[in-house]
Amino acid sequence: MNDLSDREEQPERPVEVDGTAYLFKALGKIIKVLREAAGLQQKELAARVHVGEDLVSSIERGVRTPQPDFLENADRALGAGGVLLAAIPDVREALKRARTRHPDWFRKFAEAEAQSVALHYYGVQAIPGLLQTEAYARAVFSHRRPVLDEQTIEKRVADRLARQAILDRWPAPTFSFVLEQALLERPTGGRAVHSEQLHRLLEVGRRRTVHLQVMPMDREEHPSLDSSFTLLRPKGRNEVAYTETYGHANIITDPEQVRIYSERYGIIRAQALTPHESLTLIEKMLGEP
Repeated sequence: MNDLSDREEQPERPVEVDGTAYLFKALGKIIKVLREAAGLQQKELAARVHVGEDLVSSIERGVRTPQPDFLENADRALGAGGVLLAAIPDVREALKRARTRHPDWFRKFAEAEAQSVALHYYGVQAIPGLLQTEAYARAVFSHRRPVLDEQTIEKRVADRLARQAILDRWPAPTFSFVLEQALLERPTGGRAVHSEQLHRLLEVGRRRTVHLQVMPMDREEHPSLDSSFTLLRPKGRNEVAYTETYGHANIITDPEQVRIYSERYGIIRAQALTPHESLTLIEKMLGEP
């Protein structure tokens, strides 16, 4: 049996404290000190290591995980003399432990997602977690009912941002996202958070490893109005589908059921705006020429 389907709904267990979060926070502080000593702004370091400025900022604040390749490039760019390279073995071990920190009901999907070679997402309720900014993710968790305590909110925000490391992995998986236009118009978290989120979509959507499309409001026909879903292909395994409703996860491994979701997604992509048209629409929303 595919081990992705061998799961039971269980309540989320208490936060596991294994020190990994403190390691990433400490590394972030070290990187900031080295950057400032080198006289570089965050955007300058980002350009030298070929990542986005928001990634550098998040790493320095300890909310995003510094991947080994980032540490290698940053060590060279900052003239750190091997200081960051020395941390790589510990980072690799911490990353292994970090993969177990998600809620029980979500854990198998998170593990499969991290190892996937292809990932396709259709979103109707909210911006997908892989594309969320820190502020947007915090707004999503802060508005949950029943209300979450601050510690749980911060943990879930950090966990969500840590998943985004897959976007910077190389060789990159195949990524495609189709988002309903309504998601782009809803100012979740307020106007400033909304604007930052749209800029994030532009940044990710402009990557040559990502296809980002918008399903416009004027489409009269639609093959999947009921819910969001994800299609992913873990390395060395068959494609699976994933749905989630009110914290209840469903990983679908039956080939016929997966085929149905794959067929729906193909039609959705055909009806959506092209990637170029989608980015142009987001630019117009931001008032960019």
